[in-house]
Amino acid sequence: MSATGYTPDEIMTVTAARHLRDRAVCFVGIGLPSAACNLARMTHAPRLVLIYESGTVGARPAVLPLSIGDGELAETATSIVPLPEIFAHYLQRGRVDVGFLGAAQIDRYGNLNSTVIGDYAHPKVRLPGAGGASEIATYAREVLVIMKQTPRSFVAQLDFLTSAGYLTGCGARAASGSPGAGPRAVITDFGVLRPHSETEELELAALYPGIGVDAARAATGWPLKVAAHIETLPAPEPDALAVLRDLEARTREAHARPIRINLRN
Repeated sequence: MSATGYTPDEIMTVTAARHLRDRAVCFVGIGLPSAACNLARMTHAPRLVLIYESGTVGARPAVLPLSIGDGELAETATSIVPLPEIFAHYLQRGRVDVGFLGAAQIDRYGNLNSTVIGDYAHPKVRLPGAGGASEIATYAREVLVIMKQTPRSFVAQLDFLTSAGYLTGCGARAASGSPGAGPRAVITDFGVLRPHSETEELELAALYPGIGVDAARAATGWPLKVAAHIETLPAPEPDALAVLRDLEARTREAHARPIRINLRN
């Protein structure tokens, strides 16, 4: 816990949750995206519809899932549909309002890498891979990205392009035929980056209390541009922090319980 009374992960999660509106349909990943979506659902967006890649639609977990296959999602979902149906009949038909993603690397145009670090044939690190991220980035009406901001993750050149943001900018995404609008916000532990309206290059649009432009630039692997008007984001509301901390405490408790397996027929 910092002197501010909240951690970097907490202000990232609360800020990300504020970007989600009630009744939106959100295709969500595990980790901070899942925490932000469920915080929004438990506070200002009670009718937020969450879709996880395992095929659970309308999941309302009481604790954060460990993976897309966590039984908590199936137990609390409105429906469970086959994986191909999630992509063909929900995502590709434009029924997903928001795709919520993280990645290992992002470049100045919001393109994401979740495949490898280093050369593809001989990588330094083999990452989990695309999963459904490339399709979510292509077809969701808009995309939110949440990730820690460092020169190793905010890079001038991706080691591998897994999921398309704005490609090379200046209308390249639209020219490619991608139906979704692309990443409208990148939420980091410094603030929020948004695409420039013409160049589509990510620029610093908002900062958290007590954080300066120079610090955000130092955490970026390209010369980070700054919006004409920088917003100072509010600190997390006490009520939101209380809900988030209670959710995380219940999650830790639930996942610490031993799994009992009955081997009798």
